This record gives sequence, C-alpha cells and structure tokens, in this order.
Amino acid sequence: MTLSILTLLFLLVGVRIGSLTLFQGKQLTARGVSQWTREGVVTAKRGAIVDRNGDVLALSTTAYIVSANPQLVENEEATAALLSELLDADAEGIAKKLRNKKQALVMLKRQVAREQVDRIRSLRQESVEMQQLLRGISFDEDTRRFYPKGIFLAQALGLTNVDSQGQSGLESRYETLLRGTEGLLKTEADARGKLLPDGETVYVAPEEGNTLQLTVDSVIQSVVEKAMRECMEDNNAKGAQCIVMDVNTGAILALCMKPDYDPGNPPRNDVSLLNDLMRITAVTDVYEPGSTFKILTCAAALDAGAVTLQDGFHCTGSIMVDGDRIRCWKVSHGSQTLTDALANSCNPAFVNIALRLGTDTMYKYMRAFGLGNRTGIDLPGESAGILINSRLVKNVDLARIGFGQSVAVTPLQLITAASSVVNGGRLMKPYIVDAVLDKDGNVIDKTSPQVVSTPIREETSETMRALLLNVVDNGGGKNAAIAGYLIGGKTGTAQVYRDGRVVSDVHIGSFIGFAPMDAPRIAVLVTVNEARVPVDYGSVTAAPYARQILEQVLPYLGVERDAGRMAEEKTVAVPDVCGMTVLEAQRALSERMLLSQVTGEGERVTFQLPYAGEDMRAGDQVILYTYDVNAPAARDMVCVPDVKGLSMVEASRTLRARGLEMVMSGSGLAVKQSPGAGTYAARDTKVEVWFEFPVIGEKENAAE
Repeated sequence: MTLSILTLLFLLVGVRIGSLTLFQGKQLTARGVSQWTREGVVTAKRGAIVDRNGDVLALSTTAYIVSANPQLVENEEATAALLSELLDADAEGIAKKLRNKKQALVMLKRQVAREQVDRIRSLRQESVEMQQLLRGISFDEDTRRFYPKGIFLAQALGLTNVDSQGQSGLESRYETLLRGTEGLLKTEADARGKLLPDGETVYVAPEEGNTLQLTVDSVIQSVVEKAMRECMEDNNAKGAQCIVMDVNTGAILALCMKPDYDPGNPPRNDVSLLNDLMRITAVTDVYEPGSTFKILTCAAALDAGAVTLQDGFHCTGSIMVDGDRIRCWKVSHGSQTLTDALANSCNPAFVNIALRLGTDTMYKYMRAFGLGNRTGIDLPGESAGILINSRLVKNVDLARIGFGQSVAVTPLQLITAASSVVNGGRLMKPYIVDAVLDKDGNVIDKTSPQVVSTPIREETSETMRALLLNVVDNGGGKNAAIAGYLIGGKTGTAQVYRDGRVVSDVHIGSFIGFAPMDAPRIAVLVTVNEARVPVDYGSVTAAPYARQILEQVLPYLGVERDAGRMAEEKTVAVPDVCGMTVLEAQRALSERMLLSQVTGEGERVTFQLPYAGEDMRAGDQVILYTYDVNAPAARDMVCVPDVKGLSMVEASRTLRARGLEMVMSGSGLAVKQSPGAGTYAARDTKVEVWFEFPVIGEKENAAE
C-alpha cells in the first residue's frame, strides 16, 4: 500500500515537471527574467522641423522621467512634499504612488527639465536626512518638444503630447517619419528591484527620427506674423489669415492664422479652445470669396472667347436675373470696358460675363482651377470647398458665382487658382514640406513642383497680368500699390453666414496680390474676418497689410525697385500725421500730393497706414484712423449705405440691415438722403430719405 502511494506521488511529480518544462517553460522563464531584471524604454529623439534655410522651428531636447521604488521610501508624505516642490507636481498624487508598496517602480513625472533633476541629485548629497528622503528616486532619459520661436507658424507646425506623439499639424501628419524607433535598457535586479552592482546590462540604442525641411522662410514668416498681429488689432477683427505662395512652384513661403497659440505651452486646460486654435483654417474653412473670385471669372471668359478687351458693359447700379435684383456696390459705373469693370469691381458686369460663359463652360474652368476638389497639400484636415451641382444651377446662381457668391472656397484653393492666372496658366499643387532628411542631413525624399492642370493659355495669363496691374494702379487695389514695384491684385468683401443666414453688419475683407507683374514670383492673400471698424471693405482692412508684407518681402527676395518707374510715379515719403486733427493731416498729405481716406469720426488721427517714412506714389491714398478700436462707441459706428434709386421697401430694408432707421418723404424712388452715403453714424440713427417718381422716359432704365 505504501509502495503504491509513493509510486503514484512520483508519477504525479513527473507529470508536473513535464508540464512545467514542456508546456509552460517559456512563460515561466520569461516570468523569472522579469522578476530579476528591470526593463526600461529608451525614448527616441524626435526629428526636428526646420525652415527652407535650416532655421530650427521645432526640436526635441533632453528631459527626464523621475521614478521611485516605493519599497525603499520610508516617509511617503515627507518625500512627496519635497518632490512636489522640486517637480512642481501634486503632493498628494505623489504620496499615493509612494504608498503602493506592491510596485517596484512607479513613474512620478515625465519631461522633467535637467535643472530640476540636477537639483534633486544635489540635495541628495547635502545631508543624511535628504539622502534618506530621496532614497529610491531614479531618473531615466526622456525627450521634450521645444519650439524656439514660440508663437510662430503655430497651427501648421502643430504640437505633441507628453509621449512626444503628434497631435495636430505637421507633427501629426508626419508622425511616422518624425518619431524614430525606441531603444531598450535591461538590467539585473534583486527581489526588491534594487540594481545588482555586478549584474548584466543590455542596451539597444534608439534610432533618431527624420527631419522635415519646410518651404516656409522664417524671415518672410516673421514679416507676416507681425503684419497679421497689427491687422487684428487695428481692425478689431475676429481673425486674420495670410498665405504667401511661390506662384511658379506652389511652395508655401508663409502661413499665418490669428488668433493662435504657443505650441510649447498650449492651453490644455481648455480643450474646446485648444481645438479651435489648432485648426489650420486656411485649408479647413470655406467662405464665399466675393470679388477676388472675379480674377477667375475674367480669366475664364477671356480664355474661352466669351469676352474681349474691347467689349463694353453698362452699369446702372443693379441688374435683374430671373426676377432677382443683383446690386453693385456703387450707384452706377455707367459705360465701361472689361479693363474698367475689373478695376471698378463692377458686379453687374461680371453677372453678364458669367451668363455669357454659361454653366457648362464656367464649371469646366472652375474644375480646371481646382475648385470643388482638395488641392492635396501636405497638411491635415483640408476641405474641398463647395460647388453647387451643375445640373441644379439656375441663371441667378451662375450670375452670383460670376462675382464670388454661391461658391465657397478655402483661402488655399483661392490663392492656388489665382496664382495659375498670373504664372502662365499652370495650376500648381501647393506643398509645405520641401524635403525629408535623415539624422546625418542626407536627403531621403524631395518634393518636386507638380503641375495639376493648365486652366488657361499663356496669352490669357499675360492679358490678366496687365489687367490686375491696372486694378492696383488705377482701381480698387490702390492701397496695395508700392512705389517702384509692379503690383497686381484684387480686393474682395465677402458675406458672413451664421446658422445659414447672411449677417448684414460684418464681412470678410480680403486682398490677393502678385509681384512683380512683369515676371510674377509671389502671391499674397490676406483675409480679415469680421473687422469691427466703420469701413470693413477689403481695400481698407486687408490691402494695406498685403502692401506692408510685399514692401518688406520683395527686397528680401532680391526684387529691386524700378528706378525709372519711381521717377515716373513721382514718389514721396509719407509724413507722420498721427496726433494731428483730421484737417491738419489732410493738409499735410495734400502738400505731399497724397490723398487720404478717413475711417472713424474722431477729431484726431490715432493711426495711419502706410507708416510715416514709407514711399508712396503721388496721388495714392493714406488711410487715417480716428478712433480707438477698443472703444464701444467706435465699434457701434456703421457706414451709411447709398439708397438712391431704391424703392421705399428696398431702402428701408437696406438701412435696417445696417441698424439704421428710415424717415421718408414723398413717394416713388429714393433721390436724396441725409446723412449721405459713405458717412458714418451710430446705430439707430434716423436717415431721412426723399422719394420721387422718375419721369416716364427713365422708368424702364431704372428698373434694370
């Protein structure tokens, strides 16, 4: 009996040994190794992001992970109190981790600066007491993302989380290339997690991430950042954006969107705010471009032969299409050529041009210009814009598309399409990453300029360059003119929609400019969202800042002023008129043969554009601001619209849209008003309007 029991026991032991060795050997060995070794990850250094000249925009710096072995900590509260002060961390959170004696290692804080770690090491050497308190504290190498220029190209660069993983922008888009490969450090330790002095160490080195070299130029970006800050402040605007593009390659030279944030210190405590600030609105948000779109309509019509430079147009202030009255921004432009129509930004003329093109031809050109499709830029979140389905387009829709309504584009789509109009007719694919470099600086990938389509012929492009030059020299783009340079461009004032409805008292002002027009190199698009100023047209809110950018960037690019053109233009230096009364300022400008445009109803000039000392052509315009943009009274001022020629219902509706009341006299169509059109008045101001019936011979013309 005893022998049988012993035999059975031996059999059971044999089966157990066989099970442990044959079936569970690998798992048990791994478990044993994990108990007598301590394993840690060696974080790979994330690749840098640099500008086209190698100037560093983002890089990873050495930081540390501070950890503790709770089994070696005797006074958890005292140690936690000391470390919370040294690490700027929550004392209770640290104490809770130190009380967990089942763990051999707990992480206390990531991305700790070298100075803080050195302080802990120094304190540990000061006294036995400190040595006892900081016993069991260890340090592992970590990395931290650093943006040396602070608020600079913020949304495009993006940001990373505490694990150095890209969360937005280029940091997210190129995560795989930037992050590198983690390394490994494995050392032998005793049962309490203490490293053995003669233990074996295994180290696998991490592989550093690649470097992104951008097309962005830090010098140009700095100019744009400054201009957009001033644009936001001067216009009391909700937002401002600027794109600077190489018209011949599609390379992005600068990209700025305000408001923005510091990617090195983002507002992580407000997730909603951070999500809004991180959006690359120049590629994600769409808007009705307004009159800047007339560049594309004009180019398409010339290229298709729908219009010629000799064609004439007549503007009576409005035009009827399918029973809808479409108004011009001016009472009447009268008879004009195509050149005049573009310079005057005449809506009725472009209604006629669009209708001559027809829906099929218009849509063929819009598609060729890239509208309705993503450009393919190497930034996340790009929108495709909005085009009405061509089968659903009515004449009134086509008419509005002709001057930039009933179509929505991103700022990037617009500048890309418009650049093709002046560069010889080549639609280029925009890009912001020029090359990918390895850790030794060797190029492993290079972006080549790519032609997407050729929407117009080179001859059409040449004609458009002359037309756009005339817009700045003699038309609505005068505030972008720079003495000695051939600047071309177009202003725009677009509608703002909220909850599907047009907001009547705010707009998106914009200007797109090109230079030099004899051989275009760059395009600049400035958009100003919801400027709270009495005059919010693009010619006032956006064009002066595009001028400011071009005036600094062109010399930097080596584009010299034309001395002959400067002599011919009779350039003069802008005087300093800030602090003067409006009358004194106008007199000082007049003495220099400069015109002025006053915005606001203050008595003295508080700000001017261009700045004092800048060169302007005789006859150009200086904008005089006479209000404090932070004063509620200034924000409540509105520009009185021109209601002459309107019926009583239409005049009342137009005035109410600006927050004004109408007091009427007579019947028929409006013939006179007070205050006059173009003046500024407080909201709720009563505008007196006189009405009369037109004589019989004028009735039909007035209706058109």
